Amino acid sequence: MPSSRASDQRHDDRRTEQPGGGPPGDVPAGDADATAAQAQAEVARLEDRLKRALADLDNFRKRTARELDRRAVEAADAVVGDWLEVADSIDRALAAAPDGRAGEGLRAVADQIAATLAREGVSRIGAPGERFDPERHEAVDVRMTPDAEDRTIVDVARAGYTRGDRVLRPAQVVVARRPPPPAPAEHAAPGAG
Repeated sequence: MPSSRASDQRHDDRRTEQPGGGPPGDVPAGDADATAAQAQAEVARLEDRLKRALADLDNFRKRTARELDRRAVEAADAVVGDWLEVADSIDRALAAAPDGRAGEGLRAVADQIAATLAREGVSRIGAPGERFDPERHEAVDVRMTPDAEDRTIVDVARAGYTRGDRVLRPAQVVVARRPPPPAPAEHAAPGAG
C-alpha cells in the first residue's frame, strides 16, 4: 500500500499549493480587486436587467388592463347596440299606430327600454329645436323654413345615443335653413322703354 499513500500525498500537495506560492485562500491583491470589480459589474448588469424586466412587466400589466377595459366596453356597447335596434322598432311602430291600446302598450315598452338604457348610462340625442352638431348629428336632409332658427333640428329621422361622452350612434336629423332674403328688385331707369 505504500504506492497509494504516495499518490494521496502528491494529490494533497497539489491541493494546498497556490499559483502565488502562498497558503490556500490567499489571493493576490490585484486579482481580488479585479474579481470584486467583475462581480460588481455583473451585479450592476443583473440589476439593470431586473429593473428593465420589472418595467416591461408593469407596462404589460397596464396594456393588458387597458385592453380588457376596452373589450368590456366594446361588449357592453354591442349589447346596447342591440337594444337600440329594438328601440328603433318600437319608435316606428308607435309612429304607425300612436293611438289605441296598441299605442299604450308600445309606449310602456318604449319607457321600459329607455329606463334600461338609462341604467347603462345611455342618453338619447337629437330633438327638434336642438342646435345641429356634426359630432352628434348626421344631417339627412335640409329644410328651408322661416319658422325655425338656422342650423337647428326640425325633425328626427332616427334617434341618436350617447354613453357618457362617447357617441354610440349619431342622430339622423333634418336641419333647418332660413330661405335667403329676396333679392332687391331692380328699378328700371326713367325714360327707358
